[in-house]
Amino acid sequence: MSYDVIGIGNAIVDVISPSSDTFLDQMGIEKGIMQLIERERAELLYAAMSERVEAPGGSVANTLAGIGALGLATAFIGKVRDDALGQFYARTMEGAGTAFPNPPRAADLPTSRSMIFVSPDGERSMNTYLGAGADLGRADVPDVFGGGGLLFLEGYLFDKDEGKTAFQEAAGKMQAAGGRSAITISDPFCADRHRADFQRLIAEDMDIAIGNAAEWTTLYETEDLERAVGLASEVCETVVCTRSGADVWVRNGDAHVVSPVQKVPVVDATGAGDQFAAGFLYGLSTGRDLETAARMGVICAREVIGHMGPRPATDMAAQFRAEGLL
Repeated sequence: MSYDVIGIGNAIVDVISPSSDTFLDQMGIEKGIMQLIERERAELLYAAMSERVEAPGGSVANTLAGIGALGLATAFIGKVRDDALGQFYARTMEGAGTAFPNPPRAADLPTSRSMIFVSPDGERSMNTYLGAGADLGRADVPDVFGGGGLLFLEGYLFDKDEGKTAFQEAAGKMQAAGGRSAITISDPFCADRHRADFQRLIAEDMDIAIGNAAEWTTLYETEDLERAVGLASEVCETVVCTRSGADVWVRNGDAHVVSPVQKVPVVDATGAGDQFAAGFLYGLSTGRDLETAARMGVICAREVIGHMGPRPATDMAAQFRAEGLL
């Protein structure tokens, strides 16, 4: 079948638990960022978690879940081992309506997982063991691009060379099918580690680029956010900057859209950027203008920060209708 949106990225089981700032200090966890950890550290943190909630995750997978819940046909290209977590991941993705064309298979490393500690202020601190998911390579990209549509890529996949080949393969196939490609920068550390690759991708291969303020200023090595976003918009058709509770900026040529953000209590910031991307990309994929697409993204982000977990807990299409967007 053909898909409206195809994502490619790390297939990671999210393990979410509440924690105090004191606990973070005791465990040597830096608050509010994503840290890559080794297998032994992953096992230690997992054992220390209380009230664990497990869900199939990974940034792009979370976005696809949001888009799929809005009614579009989605597929996620990821890699999991044929172990308990890998089977859980594939089964749960398919059960939620997102195709997972690569079945669990034998692999040298266990299925990837991220231990996410949520502080009382809603900030999340992610500790990610890359595992099998980061070994996704060119050979793991199936032929699912015949219908064109939109390809969504995540910056985290660039942490291994195999991931770069998967990026290139998927982007080439989508371009050949007449579709568009989008990227999320994912994290300031990704922007710093892979600056040259990201700048080239945004300039040469991407139609849409999404990042937050810290990611854009890191990528272009400037403290001037306006300048960073301007540099990106000079070479990429559509550039989005989310700003942690402040208005969202969208640039497309001479069009500068500012989408207001209503501040609400934050229960869990996990997935805010992922669900903004879900609403925004849904809007673009269904022919909405930039202002409407940005409003959809803001509404999805607002919903997900109001509860634990990185995916919507309510009917977002009904929310859009209530706000006159559908």
